[in-house]
Amino acid sequence: MDLIFGLITGILFGILLQRSEVIRYDRQLGALLLQDMTIVKFMLTTVLVGMVGVYFLVDLGLAKLSIKPLILGGTVLGGLTFGAGWALLGYCPGTSGGALGEGRLDALAGILGMLVGAALFAESYPLLKATVLTWGDYGKVTLPQLMDQHHWVLIPWFCLLGYVLLRWLHKRGL
Repeated sequence: MDLIFGLITGILFGILLQRSEVIRYDRQLGALLLQDMTIVKFMLTTVLVGMVGVYFLVDLGLAKLSIKPLILGGTVLGGLTFGAGWALLGYCPGTSGGALGEGRLDALAGILGMLVGAALFAESYPLLKATVLTWGDYGKVTLPQLMDQHHWVLIPWFCLLGYVLLRWLHKRGL
């Protein structure tokens, strides 16, 4: 049953990606040039809704958090690699799959890039594990733990900040 729910959720998310036009190349380029914040607004909304939903399900005992360790070296290297690939291709990994689903064959380069990147990561993992993946290792922590606050104390503040940012972007026509 979990696989069915995952499939339904994935299909609904794909529909939202397509309907919000975040898989369009011109939206991707606009985000990279900081001229069109459609993708940023979509991602921010998704993170806020997901944050509320996940913690709600965890508190009800219907889900369990699987915290990954905060390792700054890996995060920075991964972010730079992700950003470089997005800038070169014009699609991020999720949107390249959606664009291919719409029939845009240029997105195949992104999917091939993901496969090559995964293979390179797997081959270089022993070296990375001994070097980059030891830099700034803070262990399995969450922001509420770092701030010594209950998550429902922080979530309304994040939602408020997100709302203010979304309104600010909207007023500027971004």
